[in-house]
Amino acid sequence: MDPEVLLTALVLLPGLAFLLFGACWLFGVRLTEKFVRVVSAGVYVSATVLVAALAIVAPACTTVSAVWFAVGNYHFALSLLLDSLSLPFVGLTVILTGIISAFSARYLHREAGFFRFFVLLHLFAFGSLLLFTAGSLDLLLGGWELLGITSVMLIGFFQDRPSPLQNGLRVFGIYRTADVGLLLAIVALHHFAGTTTFTELFQGEWPRYVSVLHGREAMLVGILLLFAACGKSAQGPFSSWLPRAMEGPTPSSAIFYGAISIHAGCYMLLRFYPLLSDSALVMGAIAATGVFTALMGTMVGRSCTDAKGILAYASLSQVGLIFFEIGIGFPTLALWHASGHAVVRTLQFLRAPSALHEFHQMHASAGGNLEQPGTYYSLLVPTSLRRWFYRLALERGYLDALLDRFVVVPLRNVGQVLLMVESHLTSAPTRRPTPDSQRIPAGSRPTRSTLTGEVDA
Repeated sequence: MDPEVLLTALVLLPGLAFLLFGACWLFGVRLTEKFVRVVSAGVYVSATVLVAALAIVAPACTTVSAVWFAVGNYHFALSLLLDSLSLPFVGLTVILTGIISAFSARYLHREAGFFRFFVLLHLFAFGSLLLFTAGSLDLLLGGWELLGITSVMLIGFFQDRPSPLQNGLRVFGIYRTADVGLLLAIVALHHFAGTTTFTELFQGEWPRYVSVLHGREAMLVGILLLFAACGKSAQGPFSSWLPRAMEGPTPSSAIFYGAISIHAGCYMLLRFYPLLSDSALVMGAIAATGVFTALMGTMVGRSCTDAKGILAYASLSQVGLIFFEIGIGFPTLALWHASGHAVVRTLQFLRAPSALHEFHQMHASAGGNLEQPGTYYSLLVPTSLRRWFYRLALERGYLDALLDRFVVVPLRNVGQVLLMVESHLTSAPTRRPTPDSQRIPAGSRPTRSTLTGEVDA
């Protein structure tokens, strides 16, 4: 079997399912839930077989490359890459998305948005596979954006309530702000190295890559990639969007914000690890961001009163630890940590309703005398400082307020100023030119006599 054909078919399978369902939706063809369930199951069973075949036939490295277009000395390639880094993420994407597909067939049974959910689920799977198998940063951007738009649309899945729509727009704004870093990193790589293809940027096999960029160029690209990764993985100042994403259905919360999407930033940092490790400043920034987010997620999660919120901040803490592992130079450990965390968090999200039901039964059986877990940690902190921490946790670290004050409000003011300038320019009176047929030759114009005031022809 040709590994290139298998890899191409693996990536295209969810995309074809999305096109099929999207075309039916566009032309008003009503599909039964059974048909949607059978097609979805067939897609992910086939994809699982393809992943297993690729792991056996070509476990080391498989590449598929074709030139998209070229401009001068720059060329943009449509290339796919499967190696020891991308294979675990591809396998997790296929298996966990298949589990979510089977779970959602019953969870969303007879829901008004049943068909819409599966359309977005297949688009998400296609975007994830495209991101994890992209052979260049240009193509990775395509999967990156597909993940972003499907996340936003599934956060606003319940369209009859205003809160999911508002939170979806908030998440969309944070995504677009952080994506500026990825766009600038692509421009910088094309300028410094002339390409963004991984096989040309790095030599060897992951994680023992050797980067072609060094010094200040590597540091600049690393900072931009870290900025983009923080937005997608809800790290640092962008952590506030993750609890807002819990407005979506439980299956989408499990696959997006517990398993796959939230680890996209980790994957990108691992892919560029040799370039990042060239700069101590970048590695220190990654580690510091991870520590800050892990501590903040742990503290805020202890004050949450809903199960999905607790799981969301638990995911923040674990992804923060993965960032810390990358920052201190343990990429293989970070890869295994991300894989295990994705599996465990998916199970926890899917089982959250049952776990709550069991907890209430145990609480009632014990007569309401169940002790709160982790209280011994609080005893180590002075009372005054404990109250301050509790207030900080209730306000979720004031991250929303900081973003509003230093990002949202300034951008809104700039937009209002630009709108006023545009309206002033469009409303300014314009002098219409006189048609040639109505113009009078200069020698035949009438003149007024300065003495008599009469007009002379």
